[in-house]
Amino acid sequence: MEIGEYEAVIDHLPLDLLAHVFTLLTCFKDLAQASAVCRKWRQGVKESLARRRILSFSGWKMDDESTTRLVLSAYGLKDLDISRSRWGCMITDYGLYQMSNAKCIGNLSSVSLWGLAAITDKGVVQLISRATSLQHLNIGGTFITDSSLIAIAESCPHLKSIVLWGCRHVTENGLLVLVNKCRKLESINVWGIRVPLDCFIGMLTISPALQIQPKGMLGDGRFQLRTVH
Repeated sequence: MEIGEYEAVIDHLPLDLLAHVFTLLTCFKDLAQASAVCRKWRQGVKESLARRRILSFSGWKMDDESTTRLVLSAYGLKDLDISRSRWGCMITDYGLYQMSNAKCIGNLSSVSLWGLAAITDKGVVQLISRATSLQHLNIGGTFITDSSLIAIAESCPHLKSIVLWGCRHVTENGLLVLVNKCRKLESINVWGIRVPLDCFIGMLTISPALQIQPKGMLGDGRFQLRTVH
C-alpha cells in the first residue's frame, strides 16, 4: 500500500474508533501529539478522555495548565491521581481552583494529592467543597491544616478512607471534627502527625470500628508517631 493510500484509510476511520484507540494510550505526551495531528484526531482525543474513568498523572511531569485541560475533558472520571513523584507533578492552588470547575469533580470517588507540597488549604478547600461523592482521599505529604480537614468533614459525608501521612500541621481538633462528621470513615493513616495519645482514644470513642494506621500503634506502647506529652 502506498503512503498516500495509507493516509487516506486513516482519514476515513470512524471518530468512534479513533476515540477507542486513544483510550488505550497511557502516555499523555502521545495523546498531546495525537491531538496535534488534525482536527479529527483532536476530537478523537477529546472523546477518549470523556470515556476515561481513571486518570493518573503519577510519574509524569505535569503542571497546572496541562493537568486542568485533561481533567476538564474527562467528564466520566471517577478516580483522579495527581500525586507528586520523583519526576515532579507541579500542581499549585491555581490548578486545584481550575480543576474544581470540571464537570467530573462532583462524581469523583477517589482523589490522590499525595506529596503536592505547593498546595495549601485554599486550593484543597476549593476542590474538596465540590467533591461531594468522595470515598477515598490521599492528601499525605502536604502542608494542610485543620481548615482542610473541616472542609472535608463538611463536604464528604461518604468518605471511607483518608491518608494524612506526614501532615504535621494537622491538630487534634481537626481530626476529631473529621471523625465526628464522617461517620462512614473506616480507615485513617496518621503516621507522623504530632497529637496527644488522648486524641486517638477520642477518635475510637467516636468510631470504635475505625482503623487507625499504622497498625499496632496503640497496642503495646511502641508508637511509630510522635506523641505530645
